[in-house]
Amino acid sequence: MKRLLTWLRWRLLPSTLFGRLALLLGVAVLVSHVLALKLMFEVGPDLFGHAPPGGGPPLPPPRPGEVPGPMLLGLLLDIGVRLSALMLAAWIGARWLAQPVQRLADAARELGRDIHRTPLVEEGSDECRQATRVFNQMQAQICKQLSERDSFVAAVSHDLRTPLTRMTLRAESLEDTEQRLSFRRDIAEMNDMITATLDHLRGVASGEPMELLDVSSLLSSLVDDCLAWGHPVTLVEPAPSRPMAPLLTQGQALRRCISNLVDNAVRYGGSAQLRYFDKGDLLCIEVSDPGPGMTPADLDKALTPFYRAEGSRNRNSGGVGLGLSIANDIARRLHGEVQLKNGSGGGLMATVVLPRLSATP
Repeated sequence: MKRLLTWLRWRLLPSTLFGRLALLLGVAVLVSHVLALKLMFEVGPDLFGHAPPGGGPPLPPPRPGEVPGPMLLGLLLDIGVRLSALMLAAWIGARWLAQPVQRLADAARELGRDIHRTPLVEEGSDECRQATRVFNQMQAQICKQLSERDSFVAAVSHDLRTPLTRMTLRAESLEDTEQRLSFRRDIAEMNDMITATLDHLRGVASGEPMELLDVSSLLSSLVDDCLAWGHPVTLVEPAPSRPMAPLLTQGQALRRCISNLVDNAVRYGGSAQLRYFDKGDLLCIEVSDPGPGMTPADLDKALTPFYRAEGSRNRNSGGVGLGLSIANDIARRLHGEVQLKNGSGGGLMATVVLPRLSATP
């Protein structure tokens, strides 16, 4: 029965939005006329010259220039009914106009979070169906381009790393220990540069699901890995009396974001210190180093891809200027951001600010 009523409703309505609005206006005018006349004749007071309800002498005729009270009341009643009907029609028409726009805006917002989301259902007027169809085609085209980009990056990665692998094997055959270690460092640096560049070209969007994560455990694991690699990294735990609630986020993406900031701190500052704390509805993760810091001009550009600071940061330390940019891209996809500033005692302080998202939609 419900399907039948829905089918009849959409069959009786015009297919275009203009036709529906015109039909709505016509119905509103017709209904307002009927209601106004019905109220005037059934509940409105009698006009002058007739006996009032319940008997009694007829009402006296009005004086020249005087509008009889019953007539004025009837006129106000007629205007009120017609205005109410038109206001209701305007409200319904505004909803018809606003709902498709809001639906597309919500879909565009979700598309930024998940490019592979379910396509929109084509429904509504012809204009709404056409806009939805174009939106779905845009989403399909973006997914196709992302797939082609990933295939291209994978092919380039293979082509670039193949000669690096051959160089690594040849370097191992060198008898001079110093030259062998020098080749290893150069090859490792080239591999890191290729990885960072290809990751930037590939983007940081992923299909990793959102899950509740213990930030303390993630940071502790990251620090343990850094110490195993010989990097001087420490973690400052918050006070035991203030336990940290789990964070709804993407674990691997957040780990990569923090890892890039730690690598940047160790490379340019020699060591890194991690600290995390709640700030209202936000979770902040700070990565600081004792290095030279940055000039104000460099702080404004440090999150730009391929940007490397002059003077205050050592240009001979390697890297291609993508670590901070990729970290910021990840933070933005997690609905947060990376903030940079110089510490009060020197060095650079990078803070990842993440909102505490609700686990329910």
